[in-house]
Amino acid sequence: MHLERLERVQIIPATLEEAWAFFAQPGNLSRITPPWLGFRVTAPSPREPMYAGMLVSYTVSPLLGIPLSWITEITHCREPHLFVDEQHFGPYRFWHHQHHFRETADGVEVRDLVHYRLPFGPLGGLAAGLVRRRLAAIFDYRKTAVLEYFGTPRKEGKA
Repeated sequence: MHLERLERVQIIPATLEEAWAFFAQPGNLSRITPPWLGFRVTAPSPREPMYAGMLVSYTVSPLLGIPLSWITEITHCREPHLFVDEQHFGPYRFWHHQHHFRETADGVEVRDLVHYRLPFGPLGGLAAGLVRRRLAAIFDYRKTAVLEYFGTPRKEGKA
């Protein structure tokens, strides 16, 4: 099975430093993840700042409320522009998630680029469409939650 790709971009009305401060705190992940996913950060401390080499563990219940453990490592961290998390253990065969932050005239562009591969070979391939839709729903929720936290992006030339 080939790598799947999901890319999302949104503009938030914040400074680069404000956006980084929010997204670089693993404890904030639960604020922007749908409740139906049963997502919970179990380590490190929710207030520990992110750094390359940091291991973050979660529990998540993506199917039938059955909790799964998920461990990712922050493999790259270039404050305040980029961090990458990669799965060490969890529901995917492969997971590589890039988080990019760039200042714009309207605030900060937040770009997520996720490459993933499902487990179980051809059997996993049968679930690819369902997983693609679930990930899209998770990132749709995230976009709304981030806008609720930061507010609606301002348009250039408008107050």
